[in-house]
Amino acid sequence: MVTVRVYVTLKPSLLDSAGRTVAGSLKKLGFDEVSNCRIGKLIELQVEDYSEARVKDMCDKLLANPVIESYRFEVAA
Repeated sequence: MVTVRVYVTLKPSLLDSAGRTVAGSLKKLGFDEVSNCRIGKLIELQVEDYSEARVKDMCDKLLANPVIESYRFEVAA
């Protein structure tokens, strides 16, 4: 059994309204060192018989929207 972590984020060219809201709120709380924030999601999978091609297929077909999102994944130690 292998743990695979998939990180999904909006493509950099798209406006991240949730990220902007969090960045603005952090500034209001006095965290002036934050200049930008992007929000994404982490999906953790437990996979039997790990195959990079199969995980990529999962990402392309379900876990990420390739039109607006980018993704990367890693096998956890």
